[in-house]
Amino acid sequence: METVVWSKPENERAGTPLLVMMHGYGTDEQRMAKLFPELPEEFTCAALRGPMVIGDDYGWFLLDYFLANDFADVITAANKVFAWIDSVKGNHSSVSLLGYSQGMAMASTLLRLRPDGFKATVGLSGFVLDNDLLALSESFDTPPPFFWGRDKADPVINEDAIEHTAAWLEQNTALTARTYPGMGHRIEAMEMADVGTFLRHYVLR
Repeated sequence: METVVWSKPENERAGTPLLVMMHGYGTDEQRMAKLFPELPEEFTCAALRGPMVIGDDYGWFLLDYFLANDFADVITAANKVFAWIDSVKGNHSSVSLLGYSQGMAMASTLLRLRPDGFKATVGLSGFVLDNDLLALSESFDTPPPFFWGRDKADPVINEDAIEHTAAWLEQNTALTARTYPGMGHRIEAMEMADVGTFLRHYVLR
């Protein structure tokens, strides 16, 4: 990860829980950095920039209208995030994930590839990849805590993706699911308050 925005200066990060934040498709790390003030101050938050150039912005892997993807791109992006996490996690008490839109697909994929690597995972207005290779390899000894927030009328994430995401999360995670009517494909204050409560309970408790 060549570009990372941190919520704390380097001399204040040691021993804190790390929250790795991943933006959506066609935006950048500043979208996530704007959320820093709405998250529990005990966390060190790190907003990563996706490695793939999408016009004037960035993403994690190419997507089409139906959210189809090249799995090789997904694994390449995941390995880059893992390498970055491994380079910094020794300085922190735990690592958790937060992803918005395509960033939720990344966060859930990282969790599936490294099931014991994360204290908690947050997915906002996004989806879980429908991939047979991931499904064959994943195994959770204990269902990991997962927060899923969205608007049921989100115009971006299609119904098939929502159906698969709901089924996967219910089957594999300790799920906290919340919906926010009228929010659309955005992140709003009420949702972030719920995210803060979730992170305090599963990470800080």
